[in-house]
Amino acid sequence: MLTRLTMAIAYFRKMQLRIRPYSLQFKHPFGVSSNTRRETPTVFVCLQEGEHKGYGEACLPAYLGETTGDTLAFLEKAGTLLQHTNTSVSLDALLDELDQLSIANNAGKAALDIALHDLYAKVKGQSFAEFMGIKAAMPVATSFTIGIDNAEKTREKIEEAAEFSILKIKAGTANDRALIELIRSLTNKPLYVDVNQGWSNTTEAIALAQWMSQQGVLLLEQPMSVDNKDEMRLLSAQSPIPTIADESVKRLHDIPKMDGLFKGVNIKLMKSGGLREAMKMISACRKDNLLVMLGCMAESSCATTAMAQLMGMADFVDLDAPRLYTNDPFGGATYHQGKIKLPTGIGIGAFPLPQFDF
Repeated sequence: MLTRLTMAIAYFRKMQLRIRPYSLQFKHPFGVSSNTRRETPTVFVCLQEGEHKGYGEACLPAYLGETTGDTLAFLEKAGTLLQHTNTSVSLDALLDELDQLSIANNAGKAALDIALHDLYAKVKGQSFAEFMGIKAAMPVATSFTIGIDNAEKTREKIEEAAEFSILKIKAGTANDRALIELIRSLTNKPLYVDVNQGWSNTTEAIALAQWMSQQGVLLLEQPMSVDNKDEMRLLSAQSPIPTIADESVKRLHDIPKMDGLFKGVNIKLMKSGGLREAMKMISACRKDNLLVMLGCMAESSCATTAMAQLMGMADFVDLDAPRLYTNDPFGGATYHQGKIKLPTGIGIGAFPLPQFDF
């Protein structure tokens, strides 16, 4: 009788969604080829069922094309759906239904996807890896991002990144050769170079890629515009450095369209719509012999910890964002000697800090 009563309570228990917008503040102005920003808007969500809480995040840099207002409207709409369900429902079915609420709002979908995976795993008393039936990721070296800045600030940033063994250099400047020469005068660490669509001349791009291959550059991320497909294909064919798609690939359906454009894909939760889609994208990349990079949109420790759950499946990891902020309101994954380490326990492992009332 007690068992039946417990089952009945579980069946009628519903999810409650809480939403909190927030502004993440950079330690240094964060420069890329198209802009420089001092903060990143984000929206945190908490899905609660009984005593269990699942946390998620929708990080919203301007170039993603999704606003806080649009994201809040989507989440409110999703909350109406979620308040009539609970974790007895298939997670896949629920994520399908949420995905169909909008053709956009990938960051908002990612926030709910992360929170739902966290909540479902906690209800079962399992870690994310146990819940998904995957091997728990061991600590992995992540790159540390150096935004575009003047020589003095660049030197300061590199000194702050002393513990990291790989640096990610934001490029796409008027003179990227001089930028890399500056970096090389300061450190001999391996480099990832992220151009953020900043190159337009194919001949110059090929020459730069060939030169960078002699400067310890390991990969070249989104060097040309998403619209310059012919030029990008030519560059990828002639570059001795692997080219990695970022802005050109958001979700799973973009991967079959690659056709020689890049040698790999930077998968991000805010582009893909969450962990479920990210895992499908990893599988698709492996099938098509594409390299896998796991990145972030400068999220807090909430979404970064979620993506770190998959880092054992990647060739390259760029999950340093929490180290770039002064006011990260979440705990979770930690950093030691340039490696990112997952927390132990149930769920994804991200949690709001005591001063963050959520």
